[in-house]
Parts: sequence; structure tokens; C-alpha cells
Amino acid sequence: MKLSCAAIWLLVWVVIVVNCRGKLLIGVGSYDITGPAADVNMMGYANMEQTTSGIHFRLRARSFIVAEESQGKSLVFVNLDACMASQIVTIKVIERLKARYGDLYTEDNVAISGIHTHAGPGGYLQYVVYIITSLGFVRQSFDVLVDGIERSIVQAHENLRPGSVYVNEGEVLDASINRSPSAYLSNPEEERRKYKYDTDKEMTLLKFIDDESGPIGSFNWFATHGTSMSRTNSLISGDNKGAAARFMEDWYNKGFESDLLMKSGAGYYKRPPRRISNIINPDSHEHRKELMEIASTIQSSPGRSVTSVAKRVRRQEGTQFVSAFCQSNCGDVSPNVLGAFCIDTGLPCDFNQSTCNGKNELCYGRGPGYPDEFESTRIIGERQFRKAVELFQNASEQLTGKVGYRHTYIDFSDLSVQLPQVGDSVTTCPAAMGFAFAAGTTDGPGAFDFKQGDDKGNAFWKLVGGLLKKPDAEQISCQDPKPILIDTGEMHEPYDWAPSILPLQIFQIGQLVILNVPGEFTTMAGRRLREAVKEVMTTSGDKDNCNLHVVIAGLTNTYSQYVTTFEEYQIQRYEGASTLYGPHTLNAYIQEFKKLASSLINDQPVEAGPQPPDLLEKQIGLLTPVVMDATPLGASFGDCKSDVPPDSTFRQGDVVTVTFWSACPRNDLMTEGTYALVEIFVQSTNNWEAAYDDDDWCLKFKWSRPSKLSTRSYATIEWQIPDEAVSGIYRITHFGASKSLFGSVNQFTGSSSAFAVT
Repeated sequence: MKLSCAAIWLLVWVVIVVNCRGKLLIGVGSYDITGPAADVNMMGYANMEQTTSGIHFRLRARSFIVAEESQGKSLVFVNLDACMASQIVTIKVIERLKARYGDLYTEDNVAISGIHTHAGPGGYLQYVVYIITSLGFVRQSFDVLVDGIERSIVQAHENLRPGSVYVNEGEVLDASINRSPSAYLSNPEEERRKYKYDTDKEMTLLKFIDDESGPIGSFNWFATHGTSMSRTNSLISGDNKGAAARFMEDWYNKGFESDLLMKSGAGYYKRPPRRISNIINPDSHEHRKELMEIASTIQSSPGRSVTSVAKRVRRQEGTQFVSAFCQSNCGDVSPNVLGAFCIDTGLPCDFNQSTCNGKNELCYGRGPGYPDEFESTRIIGERQFRKAVELFQNASEQLTGKVGYRHTYIDFSDLSVQLPQVGDSVTTCPAAMGFAFAAGTTDGPGAFDFKQGDDKGNAFWKLVGGLLKKPDAEQISCQDPKPILIDTGEMHEPYDWAPSILPLQIFQIGQLVILNVPGEFTTMAGRRLREAVKEVMTTSGDKDNCNLHVVIAGLTNTYSQYVTTFEEYQIQRYEGASTLYGPHTLNAYIQEFKKLASSLINDQPVEAGPQPPDLLEKQIGLLTPVVMDATPLGASFGDCKSDVPPDSTFRQGDVVTVTFWSACPRNDLMTEGTYALVEIFVQSTNNWEAAYDDDDWCLKFKWSRPSKLSTRSYATIEWQIPDEAVSGIYRITHFGASKSLFGSVNQFTGSSSAFAVT
């Protein structure tokens, strides 16, 4: 049978389309966003006493870019080791990207999401209510985020290569519980029967494979709060999700070798770099003493930079594997899986109000490593990491089809909403926080006489809140049954206290849909939103949407607190009291996301909506700057205040502690560098080589002053020797920068005496 020319061309066209289907460009990037490790209030618990004073492990911005090879549509997803995204950070990142790439990356196709760690520096959001405890805006926190996000995106863009994306799903059963079960139970029984658990246990993972170099990264979404670290912790930490990301990156970058992540009493650690060879083995006391004497005479090479030594210990040449553990609908989900107990009696807290003898301050959730919060962080991180490895290794479903996105701004302060089924029209409200907001949660209790579940309030606190702004009758009725403690949405001095205009965004990569939401959805609220969007997209007739994976990316692009179901809102636990825009907030989200989904599948544009304000020039910061640093007479910066004992010998599992005379870490953030380093002596080269730095789980950098206003400060470095540490001669080195009375900043370095590990 002969084919006509037209038929031949049609066949060729079909072959080309089929072969091009699923062809993508992919790229990943990562950059340090640790920020100021001293004096800055941590974002999350709103505890003014919780200020940074060192580093547990460093924070990072991790980005992936997916682009169509033929059509040119692309999208960017950035995952931050930060409490949440910030509107002003998003605005300034987009400005930088537009200056660099034109209209390639805009607010439409760039999403910036936080993991919700409560152990990172605050002061980087633009609305007043979120920066009160940080004494206003903190420029260092803001700058390091904007710079780090941009650099991670630039890395991902420059690494774009042809590749594939695979998706896999599985359950993580032991990393989350519902911290507000009484509110969850208020949802209809028929609806609850559809689900096996009162939290979402599903993890959805993407596996990125470069056509030439193989796997280059993984991103996953799973719902659990970043509150394994308590409100008393002062060390910067990515909490359980940041830990999981570190574990998985180390696992892959060391070559999939299962023995490279050895469990010990303190967790998982990296081995020293493989390039270190011919490390001495101090097999006798005489030999150890001789080697330590030799090592003590070896100084660091002149001009050695703190950044270069950190990169040598963390980064090898070439593209590194990037793994992100992203946040989802975590609103009522806690990692403190043992439950909530009274610290005075040890008994379970009250079920409905999470109190102990009427006091919220005594009710705390317990993590699996209780009472050690570092251990709880490790365990919850490890549980997510192990499931991610399983999903990564077994991912076989390739994402095929189009890359698409939609973005709009919606004013949630007075949005008309058509209720499903009944057809009634209602409205959302200007933002307001209820009494139970001040009660806190079992992850971080509040103070005074506030209680979760309070739908009445009391006259005294209404009077106090009214001194800031007394809500009118219309606002009270709109927010009912929430008793208004702070009417944030109607407070505008010295500038806006809360957001009213919110970004809503939807991404699609083939059969994966990402709903980028600017808040914390509770478990059931997230389920309703996912189901509503899935229904719109699967009834479109597009076969690409027949097997959809729909995930919620929480705390994205800006922050607007919580979103509960209408039924949960009536209970007025912490999450309901923190649902800013009234009882119909969730229905508003569902209505607007259905519009976005419909426009996406029908290839129709959407209105941009009203632009959110840029309040950067109005920001007020009251954090005292570093005036100067000093040391005692006869001591220099970097000198040991407390050294290891002479001729010390340690074993795996021991903790080595050295304290140096130091200076305020705000003088130099050591971005992509380190304040602390463990070095090993290599006899073959007669030199010190980097082994561990302050991004390693086994090393803690702690900074302190003898008194609040003192110009003197200490840096205490603790190294818990991991089981896989090789025998040898080691020392601990501290990097810092001091500020003189006249404002000049000078770098310094100091090292401990040599000691042996056998």
C-alpha cells in the first residue's frame, strides 16, 4: 500500500510528537541561607526570649526548575529551610530574576515555600504582627534569604539539562499525629470515614534524572510541623525536614553506600572526605604523642579562606545531588508523636483545651526522643528520609505531558464566596486573630489564662486588644464565633499588620499538580482543596489528567497563618483562632483554586488581581547593632579559653568541647562557610585537612556572652565523635570576625591543641 505525501508527513509529525512527549529540561540548585547566628529572635514560636546563639546545622535554599524542551514553558519551585515564605522576599527575588532573565521567571511561574522550621532567624516578613518579637525588621535575615534564593535558582538554571522526572507515593506512618483531634472530630463523620487516619500520611516524591549524569535530585511533600526543636532551643536548625534533607543528600553524594550513614547515639554523620589518604593511625601512646607534637607545629596555610575550607568538606567537583523535604497541609499536624502531657503531673493534657489544671503553659507535646529534642529531631527526620529513599529507589512512573502554571492575587478581606450545595453567598472578613491564638499549641504553649477552644473571650483581654483596634459590629459578626483578640486586618499603623492580598498559584508537570498556598491548611482542609481541584481537572476530558497526583505546598510565596474547615473553625482551637479571614476562608480558597484549575486545563488566562504592597521602605528595625567586640587583657580573638587537656585521647561517641574567645557572629554570616571545623592531621602531606564543619550533625557551634551588654563573647564548639570517624590526630578550629570600636571588621582564626581519636 502506498502512502500519500500528506499521510507520510502526518505519520512523521505523530512520531515527532510522541517522541517529544515528556521531554523536559531539568535543573537543581542549592545555597546557604543560614543567616545571623546571634541575637535575632527565632521565627515560629513568637517567644521573645528565643534568640539565635549558634548553629545546630546550616539552612539552605533548594531549587528545581522544570521546562518544556520544545514549548519553552518553565516553572521554578524553591524550598527554604525557613519558617515560611515572605511576601517582601518573594517580591524582591522576582525583581532580581526579571533583571537577570527578563520575563523567563516571574511571579506566575516561581514558587517559594518554607519547611516551617521554628529554629531559624526571624525578622524577614513585612507585616507588623509577624516581626514584633524580632523587634521589627532584621535586614540581615532578609538579605541572606533574597540572595540565597536567587543564587539557588541561578544554579538550577545554569544546570538545566535534558532529563526526566519520576513520581512515587507512599505512607509515613510514624512521623506525625494530630495535635487538635477534638477539632478534627467536628468534621462530618461521613467525611472522616473516607480516610484511615486523622493526618495525611502520604509522601509524594519527585525524582530528577539527568539524561547524561543520572539522578540529580529529589523533592517530596509530607505534612508534619517543624517543631521537633522546642521554643527554648537557640541553635539555628532546619528541624526534622532540614535534617532529613541533609541525611538524604549525604546518602546520595557518598555513592548510595549504606554504611556511610551509620546510626549512633547522636544520629547520622558524614564520613571524612575520601580524598584524605594515608591518615596516620596512632596505635601506641609514644606514636600518638610524637605525632601530636608534630601536628601542633603545623599552622594553617596562609590566606586560607573560611569559605574554601567549608566547600572542601561539603562539596566535591561537579553537580551535587539536591534533596528537599517540603511542607504540605501541616496545620494540625505535630511531629511530637508520643502525645501531649502535663509537665507537672506527667498525665495527658485535657483533650478539648490542651490544658493542665486550666493552664496552657504546662501542656507540651513529646517527641520520640523525649526528653532530648535533638534526638527527636533526628528520629523524625530519619523516618522521613528512609521513606524518601524507598520511594526514590522505586520511582517508575514518569511525568509526561505539559508544563503549566497559573497565578493570581486575591483580596481575602472581603471576597464573595458561593457556598457549595446550598448556593448561598457569603463573604470573607478582614484578618483577625482569636483568643485561642494566644493559647498556643501543644508544640509551643502560650501564656496567661488563654485556652484553646475559647469561643467567648473575656472582658479584660477584649479591652487590651481594643486599645490597639476595637473591632466594629460588622467585623465581630463576620468572624463569629471567633472572639477577636487582635483585629490585625484593620490595623495599618505604622504600616499593615497583616496581609489582605494573597497569592494563589497552581503548577502542573504532566500528571502532577502542585497547589501553592500561602498558609497552613489543616489535614481536612487540605483534603477538601485537593479533591475539589482534582475533580475539576479529571472531568476535563484531558487524558493527561486521568491519573493525577495533587499535592499541597504550604507556606508558599507569603504567609497568612492557618486555614481550617468551617466545622473546625467553630471549635476555635489554636488553628481556628488563627484562620484570619473568618469561617469561610477554606471555601474561598476552594472557589478560587477551581477557577485556576479550570483556566489551566482550558488554556485560558486569568486576571492578575490586585498587587500586594511593597513595604520594604517602611520597615522599622529596633535590633541593636554590634557596637564592638573585645577580649580580656592578654587574650586575642581565636585564643582558647578552654582547651582540650594535654595529650588527650578520645573514642567514638565521646564529646570533645573547646571554647574560644570570640566575637559576634553577626559581623560575618560565613555564608557557604563555617564557624567551626574539625581537622585531621595527614602525615603523608604533613598538613591539616578538613573533616567536619558546622553543617554536620555531629558538630555544634554555640555562641554566648558573659552578660547581655558585654563586648566579650565565647564560641563553644562541641564535637560528638561519630562511630565512623577514623583514628587519627585531630584539632578543632574556629573562624570568626571581630568589630572594632571604629567599625572595621577583621577576620580571625584559632585552633585547639591536637588530640587523638582511637
